[in-house]
Amino acid sequence: MDKIRIASETGYSAIELWNDDLTAYEEQGGSLTDVKKALDDYGLSVPTVIALHGWLNTTGEEHQEAIEDAKRRMAQAAAVGSTYIISSPPREVADLQLGGENYRELLELGREFGVKPAMEFLGFVDGVNQVKHAWKVMEVADHPDSTIVLDPFHIYRGGGAIDDMRGIPGEKIAVFHFNDAPAQPAREAQSDADRVYPGDGILDLGQMISILKNAGYAGVISLELFNPNYWEQDPAEVARIGLEKMKAALSDS
Repeated sequence: MDKIRIASETGYSAIELWNDDLTAYEEQGGSLTDVKKALDDYGLSVPTVIALHGWLNTTGEEHQEAIEDAKRRMAQAAAVGSTYIISSPPREVADLQLGGENYRELLELGREFGVKPAMEFLGFVDGVNQVKHAWKVMEVADHPDSTIVLDPFHIYRGGGAIDDMRGIPGEKIAVFHFNDAPAQPAREAQSDADRVYPGDGILDLGQMISILKNAGYAGVISLELFNPNYWEQDPAEVARIGLEKMKAALSDS
């Protein structure tokens, strides 16, 4: 509830919520109906809920457990009015053919809940760490609801290129996570904790924004930082600075 309040009070129009936060809130006696009311009261939409795990590279009983967990998480996303639920890849090298088949299963399941699973790549994992890997999963799935999550840090960290974004239709992008990467440590050594405010790093965010505009992207640009140095600061101040830096990056491009 504090995150929702701070997001609204510092000028954001939307907030991405986390399944683990929603679960913890429910376990403490809260209801998702109250969360939805708070979102409405504060004028915030929910573009995505984060995240589905364990679905991409699994079969048999392990896969069925992941699907049951996905149902619970999709129900949470639907309850708070989310459009998408982010579908994360495993840390290990993955079978992209199997991943595509399993992603199609997720997309069909999402239709039952009214939530669209969005395919994510993560720069620091061993398998699905570039745009092309996530896109391959989407191609195999061959489903009209398939979308991708784009993120400057993950494009850089996975060894991809900004040009990897070119050619992706705007309507196939679920959300554009926004952040920057520092010059040090070396790219291969960076983790989520190294992310910095947009404009404070070395990435060409202006070029990325230009590609999004040319693609006709009309969705959300969402500040996503996991830097422990920011956690030690006042959350409202971090949110305010982050929004200012996002707007500056957009106005410069």
